[in-house]
Amino acid sequence: MIHADAVPPEEPSMLPRPAFDASAPLQFVINGKAGSSDSDATHEAITSELRSAGRTGRVWFAGPGELERVSRDAAAQARSEDSAVVAVGGDGTINTVAQVAHATGCTMGVIPEGTFNFFAREHGAPTEIAEALRWLLTARPGPTQVSAINERLFLVNASLGVYPELLQDRERWQARFGRSRVISLGAAIATLLRAQRPLRLRVAWEKQQRELRTLTLFVGNNRLQLEKLGLVDTAAPEGSETARLTAVILKPIGAVAMLGLMLRGAMGQLGSSNGVEHFPCHELVMEPASALRGRTVKVAFDGEVAWMRSPIVIRVLPTPLWLLKTPRSIDS
Repeated sequence: MIHADAVPPEEPSMLPRPAFDASAPLQFVINGKAGSSDSDATHEAITSELRSAGRTGRVWFAGPGELERVSRDAAAQARSEDSAVVAVGGDGTINTVAQVAHATGCTMGVIPEGTFNFFAREHGAPTEIAEALRWLLTARPGPTQVSAINERLFLVNASLGVYPELLQDRERWQARFGRSRVISLGAAIATLLRAQRPLRLRVAWEKQQRELRTLTLFVGNNRLQLEKLGLVDTAAPEGSETARLTAVILKPIGAVAMLGLMLRGAMGQLGSSNGVEHFPCHELVMEPASALRGRTVKVAFDGEVAWMRSPIVIRVLPTPLWLLKTPRSIDS
């Protein structure tokens, strides 16, 4: 049996805002090697915009396997100068830099280069690099809710079941055909139409506990993504200070019903589907209902896939991430 503490949701711990000097050099982390065409083009775009604005900054390149170490070094430099470490890249890069920034109490910024960019877009960041940098130079630190799956921080979503399989298939498709939303959609259709074995899970949250069968259990931390799917928790209006996640359970259904479900999702109507159940929570505790499934579970968070030991605990973290935002975003 698993247990979830029957206590009121924990409000974010409002630690002091990190010291931030808007004129100090920003520390940019690019997930790529110097000398590659994409990395060098991004470097040139950043330095060009900094020159135009009369600002300074340093670009840190992270080759294969170096991202976490480079992020720590860049964050330490930013912290020593009352500046910010800026993640330049997709969800995986942003997640790694956020892990470091949150752990060290360093201010963080983002310049998105991914496919969907839900985290960056939710907080007002433009998706074109020059425009995003100009926006960043006027931004100021504001607290941002972050969550964790078994203490591994995530910004957008975490999941079990078919969704991690979908992400792995998407990576294979994108490696072969290129990165675009059309390719991502094609990979998703192929994955979801393949025969899937439902998960049997014991799930506990707040004062409730259930055993269920599901194709995937998805937990959203990003309001924009949930809005796009039609899954926003109407009990927690935008600007609410209550720390919440939205748990989404996809019931076992056939291939034809799955196509209809995908169409509803594309139309922002997933929340009204009979094949989907969703509810707000502050913490969710899960473990396989059958011992035959072993003690580790494949999970996904912010586009990354990993194996984690059960029980799987997903919760809102009490300490926020300090993120560079526009003044309007900070006030909301």
